[in-house]
Amino acid sequence: MALYVLYEHAAGYAVFSVKEFEEISMLLPQVEQSVTDLSRFNSIVKLVGFSPFKTAVAALENVNAISEGIVPDDLSVFLDSVLPKASKSNKFTLGVADAKLGAALAEALKIQCSHIGAVPEIIRGIRHHFPKLVKGFSDKSAGVAQLGLGHSYSRCKVKFNVHRSDNMIIQSIALLDQLDKDINTFSMRIREWYSYHFPELVKIVPDNYLFAKVAHFVKDRKSLSQESLEGLEEIVMDSEKAQAIIDASKMSMGMDISVIDLLNIEMFAKRVVNLSEYRHQLSEYLHSKMTNVAPNLQSLIGDQVGARLISKAGSLTNLAKYPASTVQILGAEKALFRALKTKSNTPKYGLLFNSSFIGRANAKNKGRISRFLANKCSIASRIDCFTEAPNSVFGEALKQQVEDRLKFYESGEAPRKNEEVMKEAIEVSAQLNASQMSAKKKKKKKDKKRKLEAEEEDANGNAADETLNDTANGNGTLVEEDPEATGEPKKKKKKKKSKVAEE
Repeated sequence: MALYVLYEHAAGYAVFSVKEFEEISMLLPQVEQSVTDLSRFNSIVKLVGFSPFKTAVAALENVNAISEGIVPDDLSVFLDSVLPKASKSNKFTLGVADAKLGAALAEALKIQCSHIGAVPEIIRGIRHHFPKLVKGFSDKSAGVAQLGLGHSYSRCKVKFNVHRSDNMIIQSIALLDQLDKDINTFSMRIREWYSYHFPELVKIVPDNYLFAKVAHFVKDRKSLSQESLEGLEEIVMDSEKAQAIIDASKMSMGMDISVIDLLNIEMFAKRVVNLSEYRHQLSEYLHSKMTNVAPNLQSLIGDQVGARLISKAGSLTNLAKYPASTVQILGAEKALFRALKTKSNTPKYGLLFNSSFIGRANAKNKGRISRFLANKCSIASRIDCFTEAPNSVFGEALKQQVEDRLKFYESGEAPRKNEEVMKEAIEVSAQLNASQMSAKKKKKKKDKKRKLEAEEEDANGNAADETLNDTANGNGTLVEEDPEATGEPKKKKKKKKSKVAEE
């Protein structure tokens, strides 16, 4: 049986024929040794055909298709023209590097493919000596082709679906968790530090953010007076608390503190306030990203729990591939393996414990509602991942189902069937998508109309400018017609008599 080997290079496709394949497969160690020697390798392998890519775009499309296990049209046409027609007397095998591509070729072209035995060693030799096996090809051109295609392929993978990228969600939730820890630590430090000077303030203003703002505003407690009441009211949003701060400052038991120490406390309090404000801005940013990327998951379990699920899974696509049982215990891997090792009860929930639904359920129903919620989260993530026009219709419907299930566990009231809820959600989603499409079309028409009007105005303005330029010279004065050029006689100019003013 003859053997042909397909080799995919950055410059194009190549097919090689292998001599005495059956003997070579028996002598695999000798093949491995001859791979590095070009003269010995040339006696085994011979180039049958080479099909270069026409453009860089075509090369990128082909490599994307091959990486997904799809046979490109260029490859199928090339193989049809190069390989002999299979028959009972003329059987052959096509060696490929990727098993997935081999299965796709066998299904599409009815060719027997192999990726085991001596094929990997032969492909390794072809890769090593490829520039010398193809005429007119050099190491430099091969390196340029590989570098260009590698950059474009990596850029394509990185830029995949930029507007719905979930990498920003993963980084945002990680930063948000870190900020929470840092702000708590810094708030504890500012409370302890400023309490040396004004210890009564801790009981009056228990909130960390407000405490830092008040400490930054007050500075030295002895400087507080009734004039500072309005500023304190703006910060604490309570006139009684503001008056209590002023009263406590007059009879405080705190120690006196130097100006330099107060200056450092003030600077640190300002940093804590800025960090808290940035944390609020970051949570709003996360909300907007979740609305764009996973609106149904956001509607079901909220911004932070949904973002933590995506972060733990690695991406929204990975989360969509997970079964509901995996989503349920996502984040509780240590407890799961400890339970399996000790043969004790496995955990009922992981990151889903932070959801409000788990907290509202009774102790005996927490496992049930966790399982039900994980099921709905799995559905919501799949809808968000694979829908073309995402909206929060399904998320709201799934959330209502969880609410109904909670009522069922508490009072026994039977919830609606899942089929009815989903049919209703599909109808609402279709109507919403239709209205959005019509709104987009109207907007496009308006934009097109405005653009045409602007182009007409520009054209009219240019025409007017051209006529003015034709009738005016460089200094801006009108050009006088030359009568000699037109053939008319010159007219004599009449001299005006100067009038003398009578006294």
